[in-house]
Amino acid sequence: MKTSQLLIIGIAHVLTLNSCASTKNNQKILNPDPPKTMYLTADSYLNKGQFETAARKFEELDRDHPYSIEARRAIVMAAYSYFRAGQYPEAIATARRYTTLHPGTKYAAFAHHIIASSYFEEISGPKNDQTNTRKALAELKILKSRYPNSKYAMQSDNRIRIARDNLAANEMEIGRYYLKRRSYTAAINRFKIVARDYQDTRHIEEALMRLTETYLALGIRDEAQNTAALLGYNFPKSRWYKDAYDLLKYDGLAPKRDPKSWLSLVWKGIEPSPSKL
Repeated sequence: MKTSQLLIIGIAHVLTLNSCASTKNNQKILNPDPPKTMYLTADSYLNKGQFETAARKFEELDRDHPYSIEARRAIVMAAYSYFRAGQYPEAIATARRYTTLHPGTKYAAFAHHIIASSYFEEISGPKNDQTNTRKALAELKILKSRYPNSKYAMQSDNRIRIARDNLAANEMEIGRYYLKRRSYTAAINRFKIVARDYQDTRHIEEALMRLTETYLALGIRDEAQNTAALLGYNFPKSRWYKDAYDLLKYDGLAPKRDPKSWLSLVWKGIEPSPSKL
């Protein structure tokens, strides 16, 4: 056989081997591991505490087998893995994708729980911006309304209480800031929010006293008397009522109920009868 013929045969053989290798690689890309295998692999990383790797593996499963039974759960588990890794924006985005694609399905409550928990973990103190607090509260309310029988909804009550308390504390911080600078109208607007929207928080007693104080500073005596009356009736042993009462007394006034006052109209607590004031 001539040298040229041997060379041609050798080149053909090499090309054939390269073609086979390329075909195998393409088949691997087009046909990754079965979804069940991929899920177990991702889950093993999660169990070992390798949360970022687990999140990536769950997302690979969803990408490679988007129509498999395992893919749907893989999305929410990727979100959970991101949450455990402390990557809250990624957890929120992934869980939100699940709630958008699969609303009302088996893991929807869990996805909303991840979103709420991610926002909740980033709640800052009352002196700081409360955007995450409001977002956490909104998601917690979704859990309560859409999935009232889920275990996540049942766990939401305490978090809702904490979030509401934090929002009320923030309003009080701002209100006190304005009060110290004698910006009474601005201060009243903040204390009114607490008195109207956060009556079930621990800040309500101080809010009513501060309203009494700012109304007196502006010479709005009727509102000051009514506010102190509601404070005294609902929290008679409160130190804040003692302060409000002393402020009125200093001006020669006493607590007096006005049923037409805005506060009387929005008050959700026990309505006092005139005879008890």
